Amino acid sequence: MTTESTAGTAASSGTGAGHTKLVHGVGARAMDWLHTHRAGFRLEPDADPEVGFLERFKPIGEAAMICKILFREGVAGSRQASLARGLMDHLWRDALDGGRMLARGQRLEPISPIPFEVYLPFKEMGYEEPETERAVRLNHRLGSWAALEVLPVRRLGISTYERRFGLAPGTPVEDAARHTWLARTPEPWTVEGHIGYDITHTVFHLTDWGQKPAGLPNDIADYLALWLPVWLDDWLDLKRWDLLGELLVVDACLPEPTLDERAWRGFAAAQQPDGAMPVTDEMPEGSADDVFDIVYHPTLVAALASVLATSRAMARLTAPVAS
Repeated sequence: MTTESTAGTAASSGTGAGHTKLVHGVGARAMDWLHTHRAGFRLEPDADPEVGFLERFKPIGEAAMICKILFREGVAGSRQASLARGLMDHLWRDALDGGRMLARGQRLEPISPIPFEVYLPFKEMGYEEPETERAVRLNHRLGSWAALEVLPVRRLGISTYERRFGLAPGTPVEDAARHTWLARTPEPWTVEGHIGYDITHTVFHLTDWGQKPAGLPNDIADYLALWLPVWLDDWLDLKRWDLLGELLVVDACLPEPTLDERAWRGFAAAQQPDGAMPVTDEMPEGSADDVFDIVYHPTLVAALASVLATSRAMARLTAPVAS
């Protein structure tokens, strides 16, 4: 096959330079919005006990994970990388008070995995908080840590995070994976909101957020290759941008990603000029804090989907030509 015909095939399959530019632009705009609105990643030390102090840790952990992946993939432009590093520094220094809020959270709720999960991407990026590390290693020895009752996909996530931290998983990753919805490859038409998120996060954990596509067992990879295009069409037609974005991440985690052009065009069209991504249909209204709390997640997802899909598209465009 000639170089010219290879380029033509790539363009027609949605992996040409124009499509890659569209995909990359989504992430660049999303990172702009996230950095501009970084004050929204805030904790509430005096939160109502019924709500819980740890409730607002989740956005910080998600943002840190996505910034870490952006650096890992190495396809961000210099501005995007600078904004991601600035966001990480803000989250660590200002939102987490140099990590001390993580130690406080672990003291308040010793068997909660949340401070540990939030800390891990920071640790992997070179940030350290010794008290949090000591608390994690101590609490991990408690029977209650392993006995904590959580959904199967949540248990899978905890096990993979334990392994990455250097701890023996309380439940072996392979055992945890077998109990997830996706591992049973059930009827694809039963997928709705929360099952959709169970599917996406199972893939994220099994592939280490796209780093190891081979981590997907063959039967799961085959199941997703068959049904993911259908789900992409469904959630695109329903304008469910948050879940569509997560499914686009799943696509980029597959051994053979499709980089679905129709889904990406619709997803990009839903993004606001300032980079924010609505959860569904149109942007919400309300105070700045309320709007942030609603749209930060789909905007983070847009940044993640973009960096992974851009990386996969670049790999295709630069792949050696078969003789």
